Amino acid sequence: MAEPRVLWQPPPGGRRSTRLGAFLDAAEQVVGHELGGFDDLLAWSTGDLGSFWALVADHHDVHWHARPAVALAHGDRLPGAEWFPEGTLSYAEHALVRAQRAPGETAIVGRSQTREPVELTWAELADAVRRCRAGLARLGVGRGDRVAAYMPNLPETVVAFLATASLGAIWTSCAPEFGTRSVVDRLSQIDPTVLIAVDGYRYGSKDVDRRSEVADIRAALPGLMATVWLPYLNPSRPHPDAVAWDDLLAPTDETLVFEAVPFAHPLYLLFSSGTTGLPKPIVHGHGGILLEHLKALALHHDLGPGRRFTWFTTTGWMMWNYLVSGLCVGTTIVLFDGDPASPDLGTLWRLVGETRCDLFGASAPFLLACRKAELHPAEMADLSSLSQVGSTGAPLPAEGFTWVHDELGPDVLLASISGGTDVCTAFVGMNPLTPVWEGEISRPLLGVAAAAFDPTGRSVVGEQGELVITAPMPSMPVGFWGDDDGSRFRAAYFEDFPGVWRHGDWITFTERGSCTITGRSDATLNRGGVRLGTADFYTVVEAFPEIADSLVVHLEADDRLLLFVALAPGAVLDDGLRRRIGSALRSQLSPRHVPDHVEAVPVIPRTLSGKKLEVPVKRILQGVAPDQAAARGALADQTSLDPFTAFAMEPLAGSDVGRSKGGDPPT
Repeated sequence: MAEPRVLWQPPPGGRRSTRLGAFLDAAEQVVGHELGGFDDLLAWSTGDLGSFWALVADHHDVHWHARPAVALAHGDRLPGAEWFPEGTLSYAEHALVRAQRAPGETAIVGRSQTREPVELTWAELADAVRRCRAGLARLGVGRGDRVAAYMPNLPETVVAFLATASLGAIWTSCAPEFGTRSVVDRLSQIDPTVLIAVDGYRYGSKDVDRRSEVADIRAALPGLMATVWLPYLNPSRPHPDAVAWDDLLAPTDETLVFEAVPFAHPLYLLFSSGTTGLPKPIVHGHGGILLEHLKALALHHDLGPGRRFTWFTTTGWMMWNYLVSGLCVGTTIVLFDGDPASPDLGTLWRLVGETRCDLFGASAPFLLACRKAELHPAEMADLSSLSQVGSTGAPLPAEGFTWVHDELGPDVLLASISGGTDVCTAFVGMNPLTPVWEGEISRPLLGVAAAAFDPTGRSVVGEQGELVITAPMPSMPVGFWGDDDGSRFRAAYFEDFPGVWRHGDWITFTERGSCTITGRSDATLNRGGVRLGTADFYTVVEAFPEIADSLVVHLEADDRLLLFVALAPGAVLDDGLRRRIGSALRSQLSPRHVPDHVEAVPVIPRTLSGKKLEVPVKRILQGVAPDQAAARGALADQTSLDPFTAFAMEPLAGSDVGRSKGGDPPT
């Protein structure tokens, strides 16, 4: 295939002007010879893991309370590598280093559709963490205890998280759009000591009261010692049976100290989506998260003091944790709570302009929605500060790359990244020393031994394979909470290729070293012996103005491909639209991509973090009970599976499931 168009080039002198370039110089001192560029640095970072990660720590002035003798014990065993044994440190201490160096600079900018803007200087942030830490200690929180939040993306949430970490306690959070069942499914597994919650929030112009949900959550957690109440939606509405946020942060003479903990001591618990059972509580350690985020944010995103960073996220998605770690590199973080489409899709772009952000991140579906709406961000806001646009959450097709380039210009680097909650970072992404090709992710991140494996476990280039990681990373989970013998952890990642992490995505590496992600491997469409990635379908189908969203599944029993579409307002799924969809898939992809049936549904099932539920839908269509196929509490719309339940009740014989009653499918 011809090489795709280069949309962004490293500027002349990029090595001298970027943090990655300075790190490359430092790496040359370690290895004792010249490194030609990023690819040489990547090869060293995965070939000499201990030296690389030790340099990451030294280069970023990681403060060890007890300095480890070695960076990596037990070699590169996977699983089972032990990082920085005997070393102790505190994530929270590093997040607040800037408070000593530049106390008057802005640390956090908080924007919300519920209340007026809030800003905290570094000194104010450190003081709030100090008082919150003392308040949590008064409630009995200590090392190893769990503090759970039912909070939006607010400065108070960051304060509570850092205070929790400073105590050596363990943080977890659920966004307040999660329903009671979703929250209880998560928190009941970890027995939190304290719950911090809001009374509600405003989403666009709609007030959402969460008082009854909080009451139900509290009733389901008998181990709670206290609930902290933040009256966010209605500040004049106290809670008679909870500790007020202001009381938690009451004045105190206690100094801010940081509990020194081992490298792998739990920092926070992130939960898997929980679409096929109880969400898995994934344990992330202080040291692994700190080093990984120092590397990713400083070296790959080129963030540091004097820059501003925002990513649209809720507290229930790992990108919130990624965003908060901007503090660890001295960057100002910009938080947003509200509806990104209210009053229109320009809301986030205006936020970027008004707060002068250097890096703005969002989901791939958000960028594609802007493209589909023919939005012109540069006409809506002053985006002159913007140097990077981040994209994750789903594969971004070439059309999305092109839209960002055309609308924002060739000087804005498109940071398309792909990783997961499992490692709270990206495996593959961009860097400021490597070009961005249209439709491609530039490289693996430093320290990530990523490859594409065929079914026999052979590494392949130029063809689709399973995304695997063949060497340990510090931010790989410490384990799953409650999985004392590690059996669930090993089964989740290491059953298919022993000693190799299988992530569950389809990836193709090019000869250039770039790659494309084409969807989840467990949602693969295997038609006629040919594996088809779902991302390709969605790029073509969702380009139709009549289609708001789509989902495709393949039923192997009778080799039927079923396409479900959610229609745009006013659109109708008639025979003409079916034929046009089939024709577009045939011409742009292949005849194998043409579905046997196209059916309209009110809404496409997605998780609370926005991922499509191809596998649960397929299982329902194969006859699995809906509550066994997916946990409804994990869905953004708990009614979204109902139409598929109805389809599954129709006779399978004669290929009638999913067939439109209005005419023949577009085959």
